Amino acid sequence: MLSRQSRMRRGEEFERAIKRGRRAGRPTLVVHFAVSGEDPPLVGFVVSKAVGGAVTRNKVKRRLRHLMRGRLDRLPRGSLLVVRANPPAASARFEHLAAELDSALERLLRRRESSTGGHK
Repeated sequence: MLSRQSRMRRGEEFERAIKRGRRAGRPTLVVHFAVSGEDPPLVGFVVSKAVGGAVTRNKVKRRLRHLMRGRLDRLPRGSLLVVRANPPAASARFEHLAAELDSALERLLRRRESSTGGHK
């Protein structure tokens, strides 16, 4: 599970990542990414009722938190990352969800490196 200190909790952090950051979309999820400051990376999750009932939403959130735990070290300091689940995430296999998350993260991190000249 993703540690509590790595989880985004404040609305303004979610807003900063979503409104000011870059995004990469996949069929099962959308990832919003922004960098501000030098704090450890924070990750937030948005799983709306469109994904399913409470049991389904919590299952999707648990899966996403577990997946992000192993990927947190890829994020630069000051990262704000919001992972928003789309309705297909409810029926997606764990491996498929992992592949889509990796794809979206790679795209965002590659874009960041090219815009900063390769520096982190």
